Amino acid sequence: MSKQGRVTVFGGAGFMGSHVADVLDASGYEVIIYDIRQSQYLSAGQKMVVGDILDQKTVENVVNGCDYVYNFAGIADIGQASEDPLEGVRCNILGNAIILEACRKAKVKRFVFASSLYVYSKAGSIYRSTKQACELLIENYRELFGLPYTILRFGSLYGPRADNRNIIYTMLTQALKEGKITRYGDGEELREYIHIHDAASGSVEILDEEFANQHIIITGNQRMRIKDLLYMVKEMFENKIELEFLPSDTNLHYEITPYTFAPKTGRRLTSHTYIDLGQGILETIHNLYNETQRQMSAGKDKS
Repeated sequence: MSKQGRVTVFGGAGFMGSHVADVLDASGYEVIIYDIRQSQYLSAGQKMVVGDILDQKTVENVVNGCDYVYNFAGIADIGQASEDPLEGVRCNILGNAIILEACRKAKVKRFVFASSLYVYSKAGSIYRSTKQACELLIENYRELFGLPYTILRFGSLYGPRADNRNIIYTMLTQALKEGKITRYGDGEELREYIHIHDAASGSVEILDEEFANQHIIITGNQRMRIKDLLYMVKEMFENKIELEFLPSDTNLHYEITPYTFAPKTGRRLTSHTYIDLGQGILETIHNLYNETQRQMSAGKDKS
């Protein structure tokens, strides 16, 4: 089968990047994953390069000859970016600029950047600012050098391969291990949840020419209060878990909507077919349960 093009996925060992790499691979693209650590999800059709996005020479070598480049790398946790703002700026802004420059030199057909809905918001702190800066740089590279781009902004992601930076993963893991879920805040916050498989498919669909030089919002069709989601999870556990709501000690996250007035708006991309939220959460619970059982068995074997 002839390949549709060569793609490098920066941050391709992570939650979002690894799923996008799999969809690209299944769609007939030649996929290179570039990450600071070896991917545990690497398939036979994918090539792995372990490296830092701040290593300009290595980044340029990997991008050379590519048709498309995705950037999912950098600090994705709001709290982490606020605790270490200089590192957030280095990884997110400088790292993205190094990849952009490599794409300019290699004359790639499209640069795809994972931004955030927080760019619309007054919430998000340092993390939001790094994403806004990156979006401006991307637009500058288009204006100055003609580098085509697509900027992606995701809703609340969940599903397999998540870690403790993902809120649903954290809540379900606590439910399995402690029999309770602790939520800081009253749970009235609204979120649009989207399964990682649906988000990854949308992230490849946007390689169509109609999405060039566009800001695309990839989010779910199911909007829900966090409190309602937790009650649904409780029912899935046959009401055998406790829900605990504690006062929030931070204002880093938005309540109802991330949107405040901004002149640059994005098109919304939603699929007519998608994984149902309840079905997706139940599948995630089963996956986490099996993972927990394997960890417990491994611990017993070592003792």
